[in-house]
Amino acid sequence: MRRIVSLFLGAVAFMTRLPVSHKLQCGPEALSSAAVFFPLVGLVVSVGAIILNHVFNQFVAHDVVVVIILVFLVAVTGGFHEDALADAADGFGGGWGKDQILNIMRDSRVGSFGALAIAITLLARFVFLNNVPPHRFENYLIAGQVTSRWTALPLAYFLPSARDQGGQGARVAGKITAFTLVTGTLLTVAIVGAVLGLQTLWVMLAAIVVTGISGAYYHQKIGGVTGDCLGATNQIAEVAVYFTGVVLR
Repeated sequence: MRRIVSLFLGAVAFMTRLPVSHKLQCGPEALSSAAVFFPLVGLVVSVGAIILNHVFNQFVAHDVVVVIILVFLVAVTGGFHEDALADAADGFGGGWGKDQILNIMRDSRVGSFGALAIAITLLARFVFLNNVPPHRFENYLIAGQVTSRWTALPLAYFLPSARDQGGQGARVAGKITAFTLVTGTLLTVAIVGAVLGLQTLWVMLAAIVVTGISGAYYHQKIGGVTGDCLGATNQIAEVAVYFTGVVLR
């Protein structure tokens, strides 16, 4: 049980800015094992967003609440996934070969492609969340946070690290076991199924399509994945889940 708690807290510490004692969480070398709890981290984050919805929905319009929630989601992760999306957009948008793409992604500066990617995904998340039916809003909020974090599991299971050494992606890419993938997938389906019922099929299909297409693209361009690739797919999948909620209504 202590090992399980340690792995969960390690996943929380890796994916969020929530305070977790170093004594309680697992070490960096165990991140590939802790990855099974990535979807559960999404559930934890979504609980905070739901609390904000209940508090502010009594005083301000729904679109204002959505903005507050988006600010919270960025703050609680330290812009972790948004930063990855920006780096990936700059790399794939401005690079012409594997080495150039990887070098651009290492650059801490944000270029035009990165800025556009963040702006577009934030706008999409705002518009789609604002148009999800009110009675399904919190359900899709949970589904988006949980499912988007699940995408890292299949990507890291099927694809190796694109870098010869170093980088966050190298800590999980090619190191995810079948047990971790299956368990994390079942956990994701269970959580999303509990809040969305039969619509879970379409949500998972959207996440799988995004993961499959992005994974094939990464493999073609750089022969694997980096941490930025995982974060970029996370953001795109979250948008896809909210869009699914708008379409299904």
